[in-house]
Amino acid sequence: MDRSQFLKRLDKAWGILKASYADLSDSELMEPGVTGEWSIRDIIAHVTWWEEEALTHLPLILAGGRPPKYSVKYGGIDAFNAQMTQHRRNLSLSTVLRQRDETHCRLIDFIQSVREEQFIRETRFRRRLRLDAYGHYPKHAEAIGKWREQRSRR
Repeated sequence: MDRSQFLKRLDKAWGILKASYADLSDSELMEPGVTGEWSIRDIIAHVTWWEEEALTHLPLILAGGRPPKYSVKYGGIDAFNAQMTQHRRNLSLSTVLRQRDETHCRLIDFIQSVREEQFIRETRFRRRLRLDAYGHYPKHAEAIGKWREQRSRR
């Protein structure tokens, strides 16, 4: 895989995620219960903070460093997610959508600046991107799809 193939994979997964909620109203995006108590707005905020985590830690990985372990720093991934959910709970939908777009653009710009060798083979860099971005989006697109299916049966 080269950078352009990688970007296509990322763009495809991103497009599927966005399409999973594209035709919903603002009130539907705010409705809780999509994943646990989370609304689609909460899921969008969640995906955004993981892209922010990628942007924070990828430069460190490229420099040969290791990001701190979430189990040590936060008590685990679930604890980190809970903390971030609480931190962003009161953001407006428009703010969450703006942050989504800005952060994703920054991630794409960053990826385009990275040397090609990071994409040719499996690297810590690619693994982190898979976990925080294109491998993460489908899980949430699927959850939104299931929620919509259940909702349509009511």
